[in-house]
Amino acid sequence: MTADRLAPGDQAPDFTLTDDKGEQVTLSDLVGQRVVVYFYPAAMTPGCTKQACDFSDSIDALQAAGITVLGISPDQPEKLAKFRERDGLTITLLSDPDKAVVQSYAAYGEKKLYGKVFEGVIRSTFVVDAKGLVEKAMYNVKASGHVAKLRRELGV
Repeated sequence: MTADRLAPGDQAPDFTLTDDKGEQVTLSDLVGQRVVVYFYPAAMTPGCTKQACDFSDSIDALQAAGITVLGISPDQPEKLAKFRERDGLTITLLSDPDKAVVQSYAAYGEKKLYGKVFEGVIRSTFVVDAKGLVEKAMYNVKASGHVAKLRRELGV
């Protein structure tokens, strides 16, 4: 059962996940700053690599604007560490192997690829404000050009 899609003003579901270094990251620990939480299907695939590299390329500007970026996928921390190393990523990568967090954000569900229908992670991005509320909820985003669009929308 997947949660209802989130909308601006909703409380962002809290979570604690393990990052690629084996450390715990908790969303509610970041109250007081804006957080971009984005979900992607799989590390080291072309679209996900493009998106992660775009976020990494923009991290200085985003951090200067007080924004933290958390990328979440079902991949194990070891695979995320390889992804970071291979592509020189500078954003926080979190592991959600049981997909509980991706489901709590309604970023998991039916997808179509090459005419086949299957269940999977829906590429989605959320901006959580300093109070822990959803500021933006974007589902089915494109990997290419998404970060530039998000930066325009956030004025960063």
